[in-house]
Amino acid sequence: MLLEYFHFTRYIKPTWYFHLKPTTGNTPYWLEYNQLEANEKSIIEYDGTFDSHSATLLDAAFQAWNRGIMSHQPQKALTREKLVDKPSLTDNYRFVRKYFNPAWSVYILFLRLITFHNPFKELPAFFKGAKTSKTHLFSPFHKHEGYLSYKARILEQKPGVSIILPTLNRYKYLKDALLDLGNQTIPPHEIIVIDQTDNPDKAFYDQFPQLPLKLIFQDQKGQWLARNRAIQQSVGDYILMFDDDSRVDPDWTAEHLKGLEYFNADISAGVSLSTVGAAVPENYSYFRWADQFDSGNAMIKRNVFEKVGLFDRQYDGQRMGDGEFGLRAYLNGFLSISNPYAKRIHLKVPSGGLRQMGSWDGFRPKKLLAPRPIPSVLFLFRKYFGKKLAIYSLLNSVPPSIMPYKFKRNKFMLLLGAIISIFVFPLVLFQVNKSWKLSSKMIFEGDKIEWLS
Repeated sequence: MLLEYFHFTRYIKPTWYFHLKPTTGNTPYWLEYNQLEANEKSIIEYDGTFDSHSATLLDAAFQAWNRGIMSHQPQKALTREKLVDKPSLTDNYRFVRKYFNPAWSVYILFLRLITFHNPFKELPAFFKGAKTSKTHLFSPFHKHEGYLSYKARILEQKPGVSIILPTLNRYKYLKDALLDLGNQTIPPHEIIVIDQTDNPDKAFYDQFPQLPLKLIFQDQKGQWLARNRAIQQSVGDYILMFDDDSRVDPDWTAEHLKGLEYFNADISAGVSLSTVGAAVPENYSYFRWADQFDSGNAMIKRNVFEKVGLFDRQYDGQRMGDGEFGLRAYLNGFLSISNPYAKRIHLKVPSGGLRQMGSWDGFRPKKLLAPRPIPSVLFLFRKYFGKKLAIYSLLNSVPPSIMPYKFKRNKFMLLLGAIISIFVFPLVLFQVNKSWKLSSKMIFEGDKIEWLS
């Protein structure tokens, strides 16, 4: 809905889950301001300065979504019937200025001018929009104050939780991960470890006699092959995904279960806190609808896999297999919450795991002439969002990726990377073209989604 009306969002967030409409389910993700409760309205800045009333309603709905206001009541939905006029060109520039870095509006103006949009319309709208003040999108947020005192019935029922834990050449870190799982206040029914290490140290597991380990030693390396095999052999009604370079608190499992029950959700997407790479997003600190799925920290009800299938094997050795699954679940009407209490510390150690099988970043190849981005990234974007939005995503993501991964938190270095990309444009074009061709091959082959037997 947002992309349809505030169409400038296609330049900024071209491959966002919520640009697409689920094929089933009627969850009101976009809420009408007048249908909100008084305490919910209090954190929304109702903005009547837009040219169109529809823009005002959409702006309020965008705030509600981003500030964690969640509803299961269809009567609260902002429907197309209530959007009687289209936001103007000025409204679009205002919206961008209001919630995003001012550089985005300049970037959008540049793109629109070089793609032959009328400058006599674009420039006045741009300058009118430039007068808009920046609004903090994630503050204030809805606190869901009832959650802390909520007594989840499921925690008293000893639910069957199967923890899925692939590992590859990381025994040093795996030990701490397993110790954390042994300290859970809600003990797992089983911990399925899929060890893909060459010449695995089978005796390593003897030091954990108290854990309900189920060991699978796998010669063929593949993160989605491993997880699919473990899920197929699991027996729990709740599947909890974990990584071997992670640390969690004793209430980790309990918070996932509690979140699922409290919000009547199907997936609890826990947040991952890392000391390297991109900065931790501000909106990881409160409950909201999830627009991410992290296979290192997520609890999924078993019936989700039964309905949508397992992970797509096209992504083995590449990136975004978890993002594709999360999007597929969303499109099939399953509810996923971003759960701030089910957190993990992601160590992102420099060896083993995905680091050994391929790049640990979707846009930063290991070799000079390797494809940029990793072909599976374009496979995902093109499959679900189409060619045009995939290209917009490339324009946003490829130039900053010239800088190494360790600089993802440094805005100046990312800007420098974008500038450098201009001078090495032939190389970047070669890398992107190579990725595009390989993703075309993947599209021709189709998905490789396995199913629970």
